[in-house]
Amino acid sequence: MSNEKKINYQLFFRQLSLLVADGLVALASSAMALWLRYNFSVEEINPIFLENVWKYAIPNIVSVIVIFWLFRLYRSIWLYAGLYEMQQIVFAVCTATLVHFLELILTGAGMPRTYWFFYLMFLGMFTVLTRFSYRLLRRVQANVRGFKNSDEISRTMVVGAGSAADILIHEMKSSSHLNMHPVCIVDDDPRLRGKMLRGIRIVGNTNDIPEVVKKFAVEDIVIAMPSVSKKRIAEITNLCNTTGCTIRTLPGVYQLVNQEVSVSKLRPVEIEDLLGREPVKVDIDRINGFLAGQTVLVTGGGGSIGSELCRQIAAARPAKLIILDIYENNAYDIQQELIMSHPELDLTVLIASVRDVSRIESIFEEYRPSIVFHAAAHKHVPLMEGSPNEAIKNNVFGTLAVASAADKFGTKRFVMISTDKAVNPTNVMGASKRICEMIIQAYSRKSETQFVAVRFGNVLGSNGSVIPLFKKQINAGGPVRVTHPDIIRYFMTIPEAVSLVLEAGAYAGNGEIYVLDMGEPVRIADLAENLIRLSGYIPNEDIMIEYTGLRPGEKLYEERLMDEEGLEKTENDLISVAKPIEMDDELFFKKLDKIYGDAYSEGEDIRDCIADIVPTYRPE
Repeated sequence: MSNEKKINYQLFFRQLSLLVADGLVALASSAMALWLRYNFSVEEINPIFLENVWKYAIPNIVSVIVIFWLFRLYRSIWLYAGLYEMQQIVFAVCTATLVHFLELILTGAGMPRTYWFFYLMFLGMFTVLTRFSYRLLRRVQANVRGFKNSDEISRTMVVGAGSAADILIHEMKSSSHLNMHPVCIVDDDPRLRGKMLRGIRIVGNTNDIPEVVKKFAVEDIVIAMPSVSKKRIAEITNLCNTTGCTIRTLPGVYQLVNQEVSVSKLRPVEIEDLLGREPVKVDIDRINGFLAGQTVLVTGGGGSIGSELCRQIAAARPAKLIILDIYENNAYDIQQELIMSHPELDLTVLIASVRDVSRIESIFEEYRPSIVFHAAAHKHVPLMEGSPNEAIKNNVFGTLAVASAADKFGTKRFVMISTDKAVNPTNVMGASKRICEMIIQAYSRKSETQFVAVRFGNVLGSNGSVIPLFKKQINAGGPVRVTHPDIIRYFMTIPEAVSLVLEAGAYAGNGEIYVLDMGEPVRIADLAENLIRLSGYIPNEDIMIEYTGLRPGEKLYEERLMDEEGLEKTENDLISVAKPIEMDDELFFKKLDKIYGDAYSEGEDIRDCIADIVPTYRPE
């Protein structure tokens, strides 16, 4: 028997069982009503009334079943029955009693007046019992299966006593796929303290979490507060993080609206939850209007930023998306991902180096991209300190090649991905990106193409970011290496940063540098400690933190703006625009010619050449 036939058979059997049960309930309710009316004595019942019960048993049973069917009492999932199902039972029982009353009145059959009240009472009571006893039996079976299949039941504390907590506790108690047992709840509403939610006591507020964990021997903590701010979630998570418990949270409030809250939606707390950032809001309509129907080229499209650019651009329905990358494996990965997720997309993937002027020009001549996102660059600060000429060749002259081709072949808009390390740079990578910004601004003054740059800080999970490195060090048993106890950085997730890049690219402008608001700065030492705790270890006990000293070219903090620049707000509060700095374009390009010769001749005085172009460059 196929699974579908088996399921249909089981459904038919359950409905048939309920039909038979309801028939017996209708008959039993009539008999019990008379029995109660005559003081629980069968001998005292008037034989005429008893005869009427049996005479009209079939019409009574049929009318009850038909009415129950009309009120959908055979279609509900009684394992999850609630107020709505109880309401339907009340309406159905009242209607069935009225129909039974009319049957007997219209046929001239009599019954005692109190019979109807007792009949209604018994019919309702037996109907509820048949439905909710099924629910109780199923729940007991689920719990028994859960205990049999689980080697260990985790003692769980729920943070929050709202709708999400109510649904989650219900599932923890009823699901057969869990090993979580709720033992207590904490909530910041003082009016709720001491009260019960689904039999679980609310024992304190969030400040009491460490004490409650010890008192109730809690092993797991579930944060069921999807409606509160990210900042508050971060505060609670940091407090929970000190307990050594496993922490899980709900992704978002929309799942409450869509009735998607369930234990399957719980996820481990990630490092992003500890940053306390509110979700970034962007103008989707503006972005879609900017990209839809356009031929878009993304250089460095296989990298962490470039690949996310490709994902979000593909969703905006461009006429064509061209991915260009020198590293074939990354390009292949994003190609296969987009083929799966956007089969309708006109996608071209090209392997090329942005340094190769003739190759870049041939690509622009053939495909004529209307929008270019230039994300290709060397970004590792310490590595570029060891190979400064490569930073100049790839970052500076790669950008120059792509910008020149965009100008030559009529690209409408060119968006370059920059970095806050370009501000008062202390390293070659940052200085090279500042030269790239200068190239963009120089071309904006002589080209019909709109050239802009977008400057932002670190992104979580990108290639070369500290999070993957820290995770590897933790998995290896430590130590986790931090360069300096006071070093701070600004962080944003890759999708958030890319969304803002796309919106910034949609603004009409030329020669502007858009600066993204990265939120509050984060101490890298705190980030390391939190990541160790999230991995289930105690910092400096299980996993040691080791301070290694600042690396070559590394600053304690990054700046968003140079002294000469001023910020103006855009329509999005998270995107500001910096004023272009005046410069002599002719002299700038002459200096570029010189640094080109020095870089390709592997000159050792490349830093002096960089300082000549970027006066704010101060190598340390």
